[in-house]
Amino acid sequence: MPKSTTMTSDWMDLSNELACYLQKEARETVLLLPAMDIIEADHAAQYCARQDDYLLPLGQLRLLDVVLYLPSSISPAAIESVRTAAITSALAWQKGRLSQNEDDQTDCYYALILDVQLNNDNIDVNDDDDVNNVDSSSHQEVVSHRLSHHFGARYFEENLVLSLNDSAPRLQVFSWQDWASILTTVQTSCELWRFLGCHLKHLTPQPLEHSTTSHPSSFDSEQALLTQFMDSDALFTQAIMNDDALIKYGMQDKPNSALVTMKLAQKSNNAAAQMYHQHMQQASTLWSQLSTQMIDLVGEKSTANDEEHSTASQYSHWQQQLRDESLFSRHELVRTLYKHPKQTAELQQSGYVVHQHSYESLGRHYVLIFYGQAANVQQSRTAIQPNLQQIAQDVATRLPIAELHHVIVLGIEFIADATDTFMDIDLWIQPVSAMTQKERQLTKQLQRLGHQQAGERQSNQQNLQSVSQVAASTQTTGSPQKLKKDKQSTELPNVHLNFSVPARDDKP
Repeated sequence: MPKSTTMTSDWMDLSNELACYLQKEARETVLLLPAMDIIEADHAAQYCARQDDYLLPLGQLRLLDVVLYLPSSISPAAIESVRTAAITSALAWQKGRLSQNEDDQTDCYYALILDVQLNNDNIDVNDDDDVNNVDSSSHQEVVSHRLSHHFGARYFEENLVLSLNDSAPRLQVFSWQDWASILTTVQTSCELWRFLGCHLKHLTPQPLEHSTTSHPSSFDSEQALLTQFMDSDALFTQAIMNDDALIKYGMQDKPNSALVTMKLAQKSNNAAAQMYHQHMQQASTLWSQLSTQMIDLVGEKSTANDEEHSTASQYSHWQQQLRDESLFSRHELVRTLYKHPKQTAELQQSGYVVHQHSYESLGRHYVLIFYGQAANVQQSRTAIQPNLQQIAQDVATRLPIAELHHVIVLGIEFIADATDTFMDIDLWIQPVSAMTQKERQLTKQLQRLGHQQAGERQSNQQNLQSVSQVAASTQTTGSPQKLKKDKQSTELPNVHLNFSVPARDDKP
């Protein structure tokens, strides 16, 4: 295959989560790498290279995707020689990108994804070496076979000496198989960023005087490091920080019980930790589907009319806000959705509102409006849907969070038929301007005043407690029941999703 032919690696099918962050103006479908012409001549090899730049919420990710096409008769030593040449060329690519962006202060990771494929011409399927080392599940109509290969920290310690200075970010190298496994496991952009930080820490040598105490332990493979990362506290660190901040802001009275439970299970490494991982990954997949269905629906309308290009860009920004959530944050949002069938019939008929905050970004707040199913109620879909934007704006002016940057309103309707239950969801995302220093000071004053009033109310409630108990003992029927917190389900129910976006004749 000639090197000028564009090759899209299959791992891109697993990276839908990253698609909305892609900076298309920085993309090159065909890239010529230095020194690769030599290996083409020496080993009858071809290659295809593509670079993709992603502006993620936590920083920039610059990927170089290289596919090597090698003859099936190539020796193991020659394969290793070609791999080393590709990595060396990638280092030169990274050095060039660094010089182009030397004034850019944004945090940035550089990564090489290396896909080694053997041409199936003359492959002997009876050869034990081929059977053991080649992934024979062809993704290109049996044009080639992927070579299963890995790196690990020892490879860079013993086989590759980097020429970059200590201040430059280190190039992170992954095989196609490891990269696909990483994307499938971490699922979200923020967890991917944190894993890359963990991976880079293990690859970066420490000063000699600190080597015995602070140098991270080596790892045998990227898969082993991924398992270690998913079993670490890193999954909940940001959520705990946001949870503490919400308590300080008076948004909640105590720590999130689900967060505490998962954190303790992770710390003690008991059997429940794996179950919670499965819950988070199930919820993450469902949340991703919701985002995809919304943007696909709007994208179809936008591409039909060139004048709506700016609207398509707006919805792409909306998709980023929805997908910026971590595994735990997605878990809490989906868990709120699935609590609805357990609510009382009175609440389901009249409708109700649940406020939920992001556990990834302190500045993102959710308002989930569960439409009332009864006719002519105040929170019916007919009454609420046209006013989602106004609701978001009103909420934004009332929230005491100085970091607030977006309010997301979801209007949710559950539709049941004879065999299944569907969710139909309306969406509005309202950007919020950052507070000025004066507004921050006023917010803090209001918070202090609110805390004082809360203390006075608590004192009054204690004084009236005995009276309330007497009144409760004489109460019979006709009073609304206080909602009780549902225990976490052991698994998520199976529902089909319909996703709709409200008409917006008054687009801002």
